[in-house]
Amino acid sequence: MITIIYTHPDPSSFNHAILSAITDMLTGRGDDYQVIDLYADGFSPIMTRDTLADDRSGHTDDPLVKRYIKMLQRTDRAIYIFPIWWGMMPAMLKGFIDRTFIKGFVYDTTDNGDIMPLLSVERTLIVTTSEGLSVDFAPFVSGYFAPMILQPAGFNGCRWINCDETDTGSPDMRRDFIGRVLQQI
Repeated sequence: MITIIYTHPDPSSFNHAILSAITDMLTGRGDDYQVIDLYADGFSPIMTRDTLADDRSGHTDDPLVKRYIKMLQRTDRAIYIFPIWWGMMPAMLKGFIDRTFIKGFVYDTTDNGDIMPLLSVERTLIVTTSEGLSVDFAPFVSGYFAPMILQPAGFNGCRWINCDETDTGSPDMRRDFIGRVLQQI
């Protein structure tokens, strides 16, 4: 199952155009996929004292978090789509990770405290958009997000593609970028 984790609040955004192109292609090919649309789902990224206590005890009462965990557990290929704001992921995506990457469901620890992934995602594509250049964001995505957050949870084969200068780029540049994204899937 392909799971798309989509994080952008504006359905008229370029990020949404990327999501639509991907889902159109997957539907046309007959691929099984599911979309986690954090904003459309009304997901709350806020970690409260109660949700933190639940997470630390290895459970959650939040039905949306439970649904997301079940979706992640069925995932063999993942696609993350999000803009880079202020040099990193949107707070909504960080909250998703904080709330859904729960010990005992997404990861566990060994007796000596090492993280052990419980997910088994074969390939992970990270699709981002930014006003800046990819070289500026590589330390975050390739040096932190993929190896320190995704891979320890079992998101393997991480590849990253970014659309530089999204706000000032031409329609041809955006169309070409979508084409490159589709070739990666």
